[in-house]
Amino acid sequence: MARARVAIASDHAGFAQKQQLAAWLAEKGYPVTDFGAEDGATSVDYPDYAQLVARAVAKGQAELGVLVCGTGIGMAIAANKLPGIRAANITDPAFAVLAREHNDANVVTLSGRLVDFDTNKRIMESFLNTDFAAGRHSERLAKIAQLEQ
Repeated sequence: MARARVAIASDHAGFAQKQQLAAWLAEKGYPVTDFGAEDGATSVDYPDYAQLVARAVAKGQAELGVLVCGTGIGMAIAANKLPGIRAANITDPAFAVLAREHNDANVVTLSGRLVDFDTNKRIMESFLNTDFAAGRHSERLAKIAQLEQ
């Protein structure tokens, strides 16, 4: 079974974990496109990187996106400005399951400063291995899509 294509990016605060997650995803067989940042020493603006991943997912160049900043909050806010993006800021694996099952989240945003790598890895496992439940949730997503018009 083919693995989902994953677009990944971070700002400077999330750089170290982005690097670790990109390597871990590649080890698991996921095709990964890294949109930056290039290092963790140079301060960059998270919206610049959030939009790169969000556009890749919205255009179908990747099925899923991963964004890492200090908290994950700013990345989620920025990514959700693009139509078709359902970014969820996740700090616990159980929330990752619900974000996929109920909301068909296609971008996960993570905290590189407040959540350790092992927890973020468990979040990613849950996010990657959970399918959208459809059913009544599909109607709700249609209402969200109407808001984007």
